[in-house]
Amino acid sequence: MAVSANANKTYDLTTMREDLQAGYTSITPTDTPFQSMIGTRDVHNTYLEWSVVELAAVDAANRVLEGEASPANDAPTNAVRLGNYCQLSDKVAEVTDTANAVTTASDTGDMKKQVFFKMRELKRDIETMLLNPTAAVAGGAAVVPVMAGLPSFIRTNVSRGAGGVNSTLSGATSGYPNTAPTDGTLRALTETILAGVIAACWDAGAEPTTILCGSGVKQKISQTFTGSSTRQSNLTVSNGKVEAAVSVYVSDFGELKIMPTRFIRSRDVFVLDPKKIRMAWLQSISQKDLATTGHASRKLIKGQYSLQVDAEKAQGLIADINPAL
Repeated sequence: MAVSANANKTYDLTTMREDLQAGYTSITPTDTPFQSMIGTRDVHNTYLEWSVVELAAVDAANRVLEGEASPANDAPTNAVRLGNYCQLSDKVAEVTDTANAVTTASDTGDMKKQVFFKMRELKRDIETMLLNPTAAVAGGAAVVPVMAGLPSFIRTNVSRGAGGVNSTLSGATSGYPNTAPTDGTLRALTETILAGVIAACWDAGAEPTTILCGSGVKQKISQTFTGSSTRQSNLTVSNGKVEAAVSVYVSDFGELKIMPTRFIRSRDVFVLDPKKIRMAWLQSISQKDLATTGHASRKLIKGQYSLQVDAEKAQGLIADINPAL
């Protein structure tokens, strides 16, 4: 098919406008389910403490004579002090005066949008560190302070692979986690392991409500667990349902919501009572102007915080899981 002579074609144009859609698309996840499910508190020191009281073991031989003249004293029931250090995290945005002044289609280059992005990035960083097995470090003039993460606090209701070791506390049974737990040999997750940790939590007096895990473990539960679980459909076909996901695990000791998170190690599975965990803020997330450097402005986005596990016996940990096994 011939083209007419001297027809003006798009290939000949030098002033044709580009077609760039306004706005932008981002698929980077920003949800932080662990921070969303736990409580918060304000603190006023870089080292925070809280008290935990545990009653004496049941005495199945607690019988005395009528009129006993000299009943023996029982051991006092005292609180144990636990603690954690605050850590400081930040993000810095720098934008030139020219970048602030120009008009862009995506509207991502100005300072206002950069601060918005950095706040979201900071929240993701915090979520990851809360769930990491770190030991607490006091910090110093040349030492960065470190908050102990959730795995370092859970020491009672724990199932580990071969060679795995719990963290230790600075005061044996009190203080802060001064060593991180040691990873063990990776293994498969079974329903027996999960049920065992839930039962251990209940025996210790807890009523866990949430299973927090990564995507691999979430799929493992949906695909292989056959016990008392409630399957909820995430795909409907005609008048029927394709049951492809387990969202609630019905244990002998209550229902637990299965909550996946992108910011957890794939080898860790938590059995949680979120009401007994809190985020402690010394400085909530905020922004401040930094000194102007020539033709650019800078903003600091920061937060200073820690993790408070009010009752570690209310929590459970299944460690060293390989979801592919």
